[in-house]
Amino acid sequence: MSVKVIWSSFRLVLLSLIVLGLGYNLVVVGIGQVVFPNQANGSLIKHNGQIIGSRLIGQQFSSARFFIGRPSATSPAYNAASSSASNYGPTNPALLKEIRTNLAAVLKANPGVKPSQVPPSLVESSASGLDPDISPAAAYLQVPRVAKANHLPVSTVQKLVASHITGRFIGIYGAPHVNVLELNLALLKLAK
Repeated sequence: MSVKVIWSSFRLVLLSLIVLGLGYNLVVVGIGQVVFPNQANGSLIKHNGQIIGSRLIGQQFSSARFFIGRPSATSPAYNAASSSASNYGPTNPALLKEIRTNLAAVLKANPGVKPSQVPPSLVESSASGLDPDISPAAAYLQVPRVAKANHLPVSTVQKLVASHITGRFIGIYGAPHVNVLELNLALLKLAK
């Protein structure tokens, strides 16, 4: 093999590395920063000047004062560094055990609720283990507990939930949902 062929190959590899390895990434990041700056920077939420979370990643809320989100399959719960699903199949006994455990926790936290009233989004972990949203039914189920814990009328908390429901994307894709972190922040403002 001649030196000329080796030098041509080296230049091609170097050019490819610069264009595809560096140039492409800079273009994609630049477009993201211009077109979708909030999403490109993590959709961070600030409260009192401090970053407290992201609209895109669920968080654990354990106080009766707050709405709770979907169960997390990560260990520890809501660990963004280990995003994963449980990967339990529908006939796996471990899945049924997980659902029963989650259902018992929901029923204990929300007295008077019947098992048939509990929506799947409160007992089944999400595919990523980090889902920040719950269904409107899951939010409304928690209203009596949250209203009592915050000394607010149930109707006020119901209106708060209604105002935080995000509909289907362009009216047809996905399902209506409520972002738990945003709802809890609005609740904090309301309960002051």
